[in-house]
Amino acid sequence: MINTINNKVFRNANEAYEYLHDQIIQNGVDFGDTKALFNVGFYITDPKDRKIYNKEREWKEDYAEAEWKWYLSGDASVRKLGDIYGKVPEIWKRMADENGHVNSNYGWQWQRNNQIDHVISLLKVDPETRQAAISIYDAKEHVDYGTDTPCTYAIQFTIVNGRLDMCVTMRSNDLWYGFCNDQYQFSKLQEMISKKLEIETGVYYHFAHNMHLYNDKI
Repeated sequence: MINTINNKVFRNANEAYEYLHDQIIQNGVDFGDTKALFNVGFYITDPKDRKIYNKEREWKEDYAEAEWKWYLSGDASVRKLGDIYGKVPEIWKRMADENGHVNSNYGWQWQRNNQIDHVISLLKVDPETRQAAISIYDAKEHVDYGTDTPCTYAIQFTIVNGRLDMCVTMRSNDLWYGFCNDQYQFSKLQEMISKKLEIETGVYYHFAHNMHLYNDKI
């Protein structure tokens, strides 16, 4: 039996979180120290409605906003996050290398080689381009990833009916820690680029090969 979710449509991030949480618990496959669903793809029609209200999760918007500012800084050091938020969460300390660098800070990934500016320029010149994509995972660097391999492969932007749609493709996504804050950062990026293009924000499509919950969160 293949346990997956394909092309389900959610109004907002919280609706997606609660549905996926229940589906993983009910139908997830035991996979290492997680329960997982495979090849999970879904739409969020209002990506700007990005808050997670689930009481059990106790998601903190002030932290997510601090992480967004960290990403925008282009500084991959956990020290920068500490300067912004006042402290560094343990999960980032564990992921940082000996120099405090974090590969999974997507901000420095999407800003290097001027990827954001390139995407905006492409879409301005040709609103029907299929080339407006930001690469996160870089195979040339895999030997340096160690225990902090980026979970996201790429982010693609497409203008459809005058609105900016976004597609995020991930190799792996932890629902509890990862998705709640990842969708916040990605949807903020989508909104930021929409404003620079002076068009409305469209739908957000999220795909994860492995969507999971760690056993201690079940």
